[in-house]
Amino acid sequence: MPPSVTTRREKQKAEQRSELVAAAHKLVQEEGYEGLTIRKLAKRVGYAPMSVYSYFADKQDILFALAEDAFETLARRIEEHPSDDPIEALQAVMTEYAAFGLGNPNEYRTVFMTEKTKLPEGKSYDDLEESNPAMKVLISRVEACVAAGKLQGDPRAIATMLWAVGHGTISLLITFPFYPFGDPQAFVKRMCDFTLATLSTQNVPPLTETPVNC
Repeated sequence: MPPSVTTRREKQKAEQRSELVAAAHKLVQEEGYEGLTIRKLAKRVGYAPMSVYSYFADKQDILFALAEDAFETLARRIEEHPSDDPIEALQAVMTEYAAFGLGNPNEYRTVFMTEKTKLPEGKSYDDLEESNPAMKVLISRVEACVAAGKLQGDPRAIATMLWAVGHGTISLLITFPFYPFGDPQAFVKRMCDFTLATLSTQNVPPLTETPVNC
């Protein structure tokens, strides 16, 4: 098959996959996790249900695709807030992460609060990490804080702890909206400031005995 034909087909397939991912985002925003089905997704874009399986093996595969897309969106939003102060730059990551989650609660529940029982077919954890620009930005900004002497220890461990606090905070705000947290963004900032203040007083060791390269 001529290269031009192969390239055209690959481009068409990539465009169709993007169309499916965009439609999946809409379904989740409107109907939540339960509304995301292969049949509904196929109907929304005008495809036969079986044709969707040529792009995604199952519903969990779609969730990973949504996560990858969400991470790209989040990374772009974070990069719009640079700062010469490494701590402020790091705080911007948490602020944008919270704004994304609180502004898209159905999507946040589906993408970040749905159990992932297996890796996508043909992909390793390293592949997933490579396709997560938001985590790369978080780690790089933690590294800048370490280099500036604002934080001490393993950047990946610090980044993971910040992510855990951020995720826990946003999850509570979404799932317990009746609890008197006060202003959501102010509560997120309070939790972020508290965590950074605590981390700044200690040298944070790696999460595992064999440190992972950042």
